[in-house]
Amino acid sequence: MDKLGSRCPLPCSPRPSALVCLLILTASFLTYPMLKTLSVQFHSTVTGSYVSGTHSIVFVNCPSEQIARGIARVCCEWRALLDKKLAASVNILPKAASLYYWKGEIEEATETLLLIKTKTSKVHVLSSYIRC
Repeated sequence: MDKLGSRCPLPCSPRPSALVCLLILTASFLTYPMLKTLSVQFHSTVTGSYVSGTHSIVFVNCPSEQIARGIARVCCEWRALLDKKLAASVNILPKAASLYYWKGEIEEATETLLLIKTKTSKVHVLSSYIRC
């Protein structure tokens, strides 16, 4: 009788296999977002395709083309953003018309636009670098 009692679990105790299944399901739900992100990035690396949300465009308005070029050059030469790998590309777009409120009045000005293409993870560093 001792052998029979040791082989049959008590009716109120959960089976070990049920607990294992519950733990696996819980772990799957908790790690799904991370696993999905990693698999998409791995697929992107292998196939060379684009992953949404990994790249950004930073717009920097400058009052003149000289200042725009100065930002590009003063930051350790024109290629500094590229050399430091903070940007993949920098475009200078002259003569952008801007309308804005200033002291309660609508103002109009001509500005130069710096269009900087970079990784989203580098936007904060890029912003700090440009401000200095």
